[in-house]
Amino acid sequence: VGLVLLAFMTWVRVDLVSFLFGDILAVSRSDIDVIWGGGVLVLIALVYLWRPLIASTVSEDIAEAEGLAPKRARLYFMLLLALVIAIAMKIVGILLITSLLIIPAATARRWATSPEIMAVLSAVIGALAVTGGLFGSLRFDTPSGPSIVVAALAIFVISLIPLGRFGRPAHEGGPS
Repeated sequence: VGLVLLAFMTWVRVDLVSFLFGDILAVSRSDIDVIWGGGVLVLIALVYLWRPLIASTVSEDIAEAEGLAPKRARLYFMLLLALVIAIAMKIVGILLITSLLIIPAATARRWATSPEIMAVLSAVIGALAVTGGLFGSLRFDTPSGPSIVVAALAIFVISLIPLGRFGRPAHEGGPS
């Protein structure tokens, strides 16, 4: 609906390709401030919501019996997710955000032994994917958003290689 309404506003110019796929070169200093502020806000909120979210993952009834509010925590989590998506839209683009939400977490799951370790590993893997994708984008003159996702995918594929005796056993499905 929003795009249709924009079509009638001849004085408004919107670059839909950068909106869908992102354009890191269009990020301004104020955008970086918003990213940092939003990131800090999300981290603080996740620290506060972590226990109810993990408890409700195991059992919503048990979480409620422990005096936690899993439904409220889930609502706040969805609002935080919407905030992350809104902030990341300009850099990565709407179509590629899903990849960056899923691929680092799926990669971290293979190596994590707890939800906390998985969250930290996922953040590190995401940062590595962004760094690698930006270097690849610069080196090969490719769009930054898709290059970041390709870097994340490459890290995921590498994580699928069984290590056997050289590292943690890579059994099917990752840790339980």
